Order: sequence, then C-alpha cells, then structure tokens
Amino acid sequence: MTCTHERSHIVDSTFYGHNYSTPASHRIFCDRCRFQRWLDIEATLALVQAEIGIIPADAAERIAASAKVDLLDLDAVRAEIRRTRHSLVGLLRVFQAACGDAGEFVHYGATTQDIQDTGQALEMRDVLDEIESVLRPVVATLADIADEHADTVALGRTHARPALPIGFGLKVAGWIDEIMRDCERIRAMRGRVLAAQLFGGVGTMAGFGDAAPDLLQGFAARLGLTAPPLGWHVARDRVAEYVSTLAITAGTLGRIGDEIRTLSRPEFGEFELGWRDGHVGSSTMPHKRNPEACQQIVVLARLAAASVNTGLAAMIGDHERDSRALRLEWACIADVSHYTLAACAIAESVIGGLAVRPQRIGENVADVTEQVITERLMLAMGRHVGKQTAHEHVYQLSQRAQSTSTPLRELLAEHEVGALLNDDELARIFEPSGYLGQSASLTRRTVTEARKWLGQ
Repeated sequence: MTCTHERSHIVDSTFYGHNYSTPASHRIFCDRCRFQRWLDIEATLALVQAEIGIIPADAAERIAASAKVDLLDLDAVRAEIRRTRHSLVGLLRVFQAACGDAGEFVHYGATTQDIQDTGQALEMRDVLDEIESVLRPVVATLADIADEHADTVALGRTHARPALPIGFGLKVAGWIDEIMRDCERIRAMRGRVLAAQLFGGVGTMAGFGDAAPDLLQGFAARLGLTAPPLGWHVARDRVAEYVSTLAITAGTLGRIGDEIRTLSRPEFGEFELGWRDGHVGSSTMPHKRNPEACQQIVVLARLAAASVNTGLAAMIGDHERDSRALRLEWACIADVSHYTLAACAIAESVIGGLAVRPQRIGENVADVTEQVITERLMLAMGRHVGKQTAHEHVYQLSQRAQSTSTPLRELLAEHEVGALLNDDELARIFEPSGYLGQSASLTRRTVTEARKWLGQ
C-alpha cells in the first residue's frame, strides 16, 4: 500500500492521537464539519435576511436547502481554494453553483471573516460544553473521596517536605474548588467570548443597509450567540480569553495529575492507580506499572499553556483587518481545545480508577510525627516564654533531632524548656490527629458546595 501522508500531526495520529485529542475535539474541528458549520451560517444569514426583506424568501429557502456539504464537490472546493488563494471563496463558488439562481444572494453583504469568526465562536461553544460535561463526573468522584476522607489524618507537605498534619480530604477539596473555579470562568466568559460576527468589510455593516441592526440580532439569536455592539475583526481579546481560560483549566488538571502521580509512587503509596492485565510499563522491565496517564495530563497542560502565547500574539493586528492574527488563531484555538479536552478525558479516567490507601497515609504521618508537631509545640511553649523565643528553642531542638537522629521528645526532656509542659500536654502535642485545625469542616463545606453545584 502506498502511503498518502495524510496524518502528520500527533492529534491526527491513528496510533497515538487518542493521547492528545478526543473524538469530540475531532468532531468539532473536522474539516468537513467546519465547512458544514460555515454553510449553516450562510443559510442562517439568508433566512434572517429574507425575514426582514433584504433578499427574496424563495432564494433564502433554496440557499438553506442547498447548504449541505454532502451536496458539494469538495475536490472542486479544494481546487478553488488553492487557485484563488482565498480561505472561503472556493467554498462559496461551489456552493453558489449548487444554489442555482439563488446563488446570487449567497453571502449577501457579509465578509469572509463574518462567517469564519461566527463559525469559530460555535466551535468554541461546543468545546466549552464538552469540557463542562466531562468535568462534572470528575467533581462528583472527587467529592465522594473528599467526604470519605475528611477526617483521615494525612501528611501536609510544603516544598516537598513534611510540614503539618491535615485531613486527607482537604487536599482533594482543594482540587474540587479549583475545578469549580475553572468552570465558573468558563461560564462567565460565555457571554463575552461566544459572539456573532456580522459587520461587513470594515465593520460598518454598510452592505446590509438600514436593516443591519435587526439582521445582527436575528442572526445571533438563531445561532445562540451574543450580538456584540461592534465588530471584532481585529479586536481579538475574546479569543485570547478563550485560549487562556482553557490553558488554566488544563493547568488545574495538570497539577492534580502530577500530585496523584507523586502520591502513587511506592515511596508514598497514598494512592493506587487503576490497572488492568495487559497494561505494559516497559519493553524491558516487566514489573513496571508506570503512571503514564498522569504524566500525559501534565504533558497536555504544558502544551495548552504553550498555546497562550500564540493567542495573545493574535491580539495585535492592523487597522480593520489583519490575517496575520487570524491565521494564528486557526492553529492555537484547535490546539488548546484538543489538548484541554484530552486532559479532561484522561483525568476522568484516572480519577475514576483511583483508590485511597488510608493505612499507608497513616504510616507516612507516623514516620515523621516529631516533625509535623513543631508548630503546635512552639505555640504551646510560647504561652510561657513568648512565641518568637519558643520558635528559637523548637528550631534548635528540632534541627538537632534531625541532624543527630535523636528523638525530639528526648532532647526536649533534657532541655530546660521541657519543664514548661507537663506529660499530658506533651502527649496531646505529639498526637498529630489533634492538630488538624478546620480540615474536616473546610472539606465538608467544599463537598456541600460541589454537590450543590452538581445539582445533587
């Protein structure tokens, strides 16, 4: 078989594309589906124009009936695009021919970017709908984990080192809260970002005559988009916001995936990743169970972040139109969408197969108990000698304990400040479960908000 070299980007790879894209992202950004979307927009334009008397009603009906990509010769479209060196005229000419005499009214008064920007807004809307639909079950699963382990004593770590005890559910609650903020950002930007474009060559709407305002309102309403007060042919902040918001969402999932990866390492053992017979971690080390999915979420988050620079660069354009900006968007919108949707899908799979290991969590706390109680010890001692003085005492004792592998409690008993606290006080101080602060209540409050958000 002779290779036709049709799949040269990783998202389109027959073999590896599933790690960088999803069936939904392919559906949304498919060439053929994009043409159909543009034809739907042309049909909508014609129908609304007929309603307000700009073009004949029978012409609009013929245009709408002909606006089916299956009726067009796509080879001819491709040839015309290359011959004309224009991104839309090739499609319009073949479409016009399919409409017969009504073809004279196709694309009436509009400019190329009106159709393509409106189509792009519909693509972005479909992506946002998909993201929210995937993140909801992620939040539901995390809420169950957080609720179950609100009181599970765990090790809080700062700068990759033991810090203070926390409820394990609080860690998970932090993930939930961040995902819900991502979804809030997505919902908040919909009205701004998902806007129709129908302002003609230089934004004056001159080609539509006095009916232009009514046309825009009807056009946007039929498509389910916002009718903006002005054209945005060169004002690309909407796209920059979309790209940035998706990259933030992917970044959230990257942080979660990376922490799951870390906590599932044998040295930590606090999570166990889902696994099934047939998964292979290495071609030479048969025992390996690598956290490939967690690592891939991080990869996708970093790729999504790289799209932001391109999205911001597209904000700079000349005068009333500039393709240097637009063609950047054709790349970065699809890229950030593929990567973010893939990150969402992989995160849903990882979290859905996750198992918490409470016994190992407790063992990890027990191994460093004398480190994670130093704040509590300092504050108790501070009631007698002042907090800053107590900090210095506990600092010297705890650092010596680590350097000499001597138990902190033993060093404390030998020091004069040890007499400041009785045995019962010390027993309470050296019990990590008594210093979880508001972990449980903060966790349960977040879980309640999550379930309310989910409509449970």
